[in-house]
Formats: sequence, C-alpha cells, structure tokens
Amino acid sequence: MGLTARRLFLRHLMMSPLFAADGPETKPESCLDVFDFMPLAQKKLTKWHWAYLMTGSDGDLTLKRNSEAFQEIQLRARRFIDISKIDTSVDVFGERWTSPLFVCPVGSQQAFHAEGELATARAAKARGHQMILSNMTSHHVRDVAKAYERPPWYQLYVSNDWNVTTHLVKQADSAGCPVLVLTMDSATGSNRETMWRGGTKVEAVCQSCHVNSPQGYMKEHPMYDGLADYSKVRALNGFITWEMIARIREMTKMKMVAKGVVTHEDAEACVAHGIDGIIVSNHGGRQEESLRATIDCLPEVVAAVKGRMPVMLDSGVRRGTDVLKALALGATAVGIGRPYIWGLSAFGQAGVERVLSLLQEEMITTMKLIGVTKAREIGPGAVVVKR
Repeated sequence: MGLTARRLFLRHLMMSPLFAADGPETKPESCLDVFDFMPLAQKKLTKWHWAYLMTGSDGDLTLKRNSEAFQEIQLRARRFIDISKIDTSVDVFGERWTSPLFVCPVGSQQAFHAEGELATARAAKARGHQMILSNMTSHHVRDVAKAYERPPWYQLYVSNDWNVTTHLVKQADSAGCPVLVLTMDSATGSNRETMWRGGTKVEAVCQSCHVNSPQGYMKEHPMYDGLADYSKVRALNGFITWEMIARIREMTKMKMVAKGVVTHEDAEACVAHGIDGIIVSNHGGRQEESLRATIDCLPEVVAAVKGRMPVMLDSGVRRGTDVLKALALGATAVGIGRPYIWGLSAFGQAGVERVLSLLQEEMITTMKLIGVTKAREIGPGAVVVKR
C-alpha cells in the first residue's frame, strides 16, 4: 500500500464509528460502507487467514489497480428526469435478476466464519443475489444449494488428473447447477508475497487443520469426497484448453462461462467456440501482476462480443458507483468477493447481508442522482473515462 493510500485508509478508520470498537455492542447496521467491516474482520481472523484473504500477487499492484481504476471514471449526471421509480434488474441467460450485483466464488469460507458458504448462501438468498460457489468450497454444493434454496453457479478448477475434473463436473451437474464457471486465469500458482509474509499453514495454530499437499487440501474440501484415487494429483488448478472444454461439454448440459477473460482475442475465441458467457476477471489481482484493472479490460471484451453473450465483471468493486460504472461500460452484471467476506468474517450471515444491502442502496441512490432509472439501460453516455 502506497503512502497516500495508507494515510487515506488510516484516516477512514479514525473517522469510522467502528474505530476501536470490538465489543458485542457492534452490529452490522453500524457499518456505513464496506470498508467499515475490514478492521472488524481482521480482529476475528488468524494472521494467516487474513493474509490469505488480502493477498495479491508480487507487489499487490494489480490488486490495488483494480480499485483505483474506478476512480478514473466519472459519472455524468442528467437532470429533468422522473426518478420516482428505480429498476435495478438485469437479464442474464433469460433470467431476470433483481440486482446486477452477484456473489463471486471465494474458497474455504469456513476459514472466515464457522458456517462458511452456508451463511453466504442464506444471505444471497435473503437479499436476492446470484451466487457462484467456489470449487474449493468448505461445504458440498448439495448443502449450499439447500441453504440457497436453489442450485448456485459452480466454479471449476481443472486438475492435472482428469478423473478429478470429471468428478467435480458430475457433482455440480447432479446438484442441478445451471452454470459451470471455468477458471481461466489460474494456469499455475502465483507469487502471493503478502500471504507468505502473513505466516504459513505449518504454524502451530494451523497444523491441526491443514496438510500442505494437494491430497491434504482435497481431504479438507468435500467436493473431492468419493474419489477412489487422487494420488496422481500434483496441483488443484491448471491451464484449460479448447480440447478440455470440448471434453467437459460431453459430460454436462450446464451453460459454460469463461472467468478470467481480459482481451478481445480471447473474447472472440469464446464466441467462436460457443462459450455462453464471460466474466472479465483477474482473480482479484491474485494471479498475474499485469497492472491492468478489470474495468480497463472491460471495453475491449464488450466490443469483441458485440452483444452475443453476457459479459460480467469482478475485481476491485467496492462501491455502488463502481457497479454503475461497469454497467455503463458494457457489463451485464458485476461481482464482489473480498467485501462480502469481510462481512462474513465480522458477523456471519448478517454481515454478508449488510454488505450486499449497502452496495445496493449506494447504487440506487446514485441512479437517482445521475438520472438513470433502469440499470439494464445505462450506457457509455453516463460516464467519462479520464486516463
């Protein structure tokens, strides 16, 4: 974090009503924006789990750029408009979502709260938001579907052992998941310096929970239950080719969304190969240190797709205004990751609900102030991009 950013963050903490608040009197409703959840979450997490959550790659520059780039986009406010009725709904795969905001996949959520993904699912259901479940979920997709009261979308990592990939796809398919989200941006591991500086799993506090190997990790995550043999697994993530995608298509009728597409070349290839949707994502800045924010990548992907599939975006979204800026530049829907985990860590389901509510309320207020009455109709005329 640079000096200016650090000063701004410290000033925010000092001005926050939650500064130095750590007693039972603190409630989710006391949080005025998503950043208010950060100090509360950090106090409740182990040093290792906090570092795992907050890490980027290399110097964390892409992680920071994801959020900072939104500050270079201005909103153009229109007047003389009847704003008495605001419609935040969007259409995705023929389904009307009440909000463009969706819950991104975050792995191992029991590291942040005892109920993990079950609390997140209940919150997403209560607030009416789409949920994408991580491949590395702490709870089986069937159990999350019960809490969510319908099957979530399911994120897939491809292992070097194809038997593992087949097992995961079949588990998601049998649970009724309508969409398989292919993780394209994790062809290999990354240099997560912030995480390693925060400690390691071999510390005494973590030794009872973690075994530092792919096989040990698989034992901790129920989506891998039932595999007869996973002794050949060398990594739980890897590259995905069109040949692999063709093999996956033979296993399932789930729609396929490519997560991690950030260039027009890959977007055009997705159209040509019949991918159903794209999520413009750089894994929250946790993979390549490209210095390209996803909001910077969005316009070229949207231009390449030409309306032939939904284009969604995640990484760096912290305000309702960020959601509107992404929609204006062509996103169909917009996802959040770290903010709702801050809420989950601090308050469980109630914290996630409050985070979602805050962002939705910020979005609605801003729509009224800039004269936009329908989220799905906002266009490039609503923004000015300053570079």
